[in-house]
Amino acid sequence: MCGRYRLSRRAEVLRDRFGIDTEVDWAPRWNIAPTDAVAIVRQRAEEPRREFVKMRWGLIPAWSKNPPSGAPLINARAETAAALPAFRDAFRSRRCLIAADGFYEWQKRDGRRQPFAFTMADDEVFGFAGLWDRWRTPGGAFLQSCAILTTTPNQLVADVHDRMPVILQPDSYDLWLDPGFSNVAALREMLQPFPAGAMRKHAVSERVNSVKNDDAGVCEPPAAAQAAQTGLFA
Repeated sequence: MCGRYRLSRRAEVLRDRFGIDTEVDWAPRWNIAPTDAVAIVRQRAEEPRREFVKMRWGLIPAWSKNPPSGAPLINARAETAAALPAFRDAFRSRRCLIAADGFYEWQKRDGRRQPFAFTMADDEVFGFAGLWDRWRTPGGAFLQSCAILTTTPNQLVADVHDRMPVILQPDSYDLWLDPGFSNVAALREMLQPFPAGAMRKHAVSERVNSVKNDDAGVCEPPAAAQAAQTGLFA
């Protein structure tokens, strides 16, 4: 699964990377958690134009009659999303990119859980394959929400976790975002593990375990983070 990630770049970087010509309202985040407002790139049905939207991470299907309860639907399995009621309609016509520049997974080590950060080898911003939906609240307002698609891990991720988020190749963006394109087989073909050789990973501070810590320090290697904390209280 993917339960925590980061998007630490400024708005102008996102605008250039994803070809957005609408306003981009984003402040850098290093520890994004479920139910947070996250950065979405989607395309209008009426015209081939990409737009930036912030919406809740944790998809609520449009057909839900009651307010959400239990764990939010933050992930959808690439292998089954097109067939499951919670994601089926969104897979066909409400696909999006969820902007990121790193994600976190935890590995069990000697009774502890060591967090790791995964990024692109060139440190570039990338897009998770995402689904979004619009739910009408009991009060009549609309709440937009999203989920990240996951797949089997590549070699870099496999020794840490048995799933990884789908990171789309940039040449897939146009078709993935096109709400008029609904060829399920072709869409599934895009949802492959990202090449391990184009990524890197490193252990990070356990500060990332707490959603209260949302600063660049959560991405530091454990020793560096500990030294920084020691310096604060010296």
